[in-house]
Amino acid sequence: MAVERSLAIACGLGAASSSCSYAAVALTRSIFRKGADFTAAMAFELASTNLVAELGIVLIVLMGWRFAIAEFIGGPLMVVLMAVLFRLFLKRKLVKEAREQADKGIAGKMEGHARMDMSVTEGTFAQRIFSSKGVTAISHYFVMDWAAVWKDIAGGLLLAGALAAWVPNDFWKMFFLASHPLLAKLWGPIAGPIIAIVSFVCSVGNIPLAAVLWNGGISFGGVIAFIYADLIVLPILDIYRKYYGWKMSAFILVTFYVAMAAAALVVEFLFQILGLVPSQRSAQVVEASISFNYTTVLNLIFLVVATLLLVRFFMTGGLKMLRKMNVSGHV
Repeated sequence: MAVERSLAIACGLGAASSSCSYAAVALTRSIFRKGADFTAAMAFELASTNLVAELGIVLIVLMGWRFAIAEFIGGPLMVVLMAVLFRLFLKRKLVKEAREQADKGIAGKMEGHARMDMSVTEGTFAQRIFSSKGVTAISHYFVMDWAAVWKDIAGGLLLAGALAAWVPNDFWKMFFLASHPLLAKLWGPIAGPIIAIVSFVCSVGNIPLAAVLWNGGISFGGVIAFIYADLIVLPILDIYRKYYGWKMSAFILVTFYVAMAAAALVVEFLFQILGLVPSQRSAQVVEASISFNYTTVLNLIFLVVATLLLVRFFMTGGLKMLRKMNVSGHV
């Protein structure tokens, strides 16, 4: 029961943290160096990018609620599968070597963002949010999170647009075996992570590309596996190498890949049985036209809130903190 409780707590804390993959990886090493169990630390990392609310919102907007539900059902399953694989194959010697490497404090990316702590603990929940310290903390986290993920979002939109414009749908249908339904279901969760690894796009930035792949013919489970695989893209694999060494980096790649593909495949067949796999492939990366509707009103409200938070950020020394986002140091 202690292991299950540890994994549940790790997933809960991860879901409440930043969705930036680089910050999640840096924070995972930080808690591992402080003595956390390696499996629990990796569970935290997986939850940090796959069980966060903002990911669900982007999925609903671009691809529909079924994909969001699948993401949050498959996420915990992926963590469980990862924990089982670690239990079966992870040797204490490898963990010891990884901890020794982690303690060297070699810089990765988003180190400063991972160490940022502006928590407010005094008063009730409402008092903490609306107090002067609370508003300042919210403004700083808001800007820092955007600073952490904007490149991934922009890169994802750019790559998605390029693939949608330059790669014909016939190629995607052939690659994803769209004419062979059963093979496509099995191949999708295998192919999805491979595309993710070489695409370099992570965090919520991979959702626009996932939409293009879905429109191109990848299976439902393939989409989910692709989204899960933002933690094994090439730049992050290089960070694993710096943090934990070559052997552990390779171990993480293989076990994460298997857990992601297997969880996505289970979700594929579960949603097929329940009749929840979308029949239409019409995910929309961008609006086809400009119109005034409820989303316009929400965008305007968000713009006002964002402006107020930006003003608060710059008035409370946020720029100095922003410059330290990628500054490494021992934690």
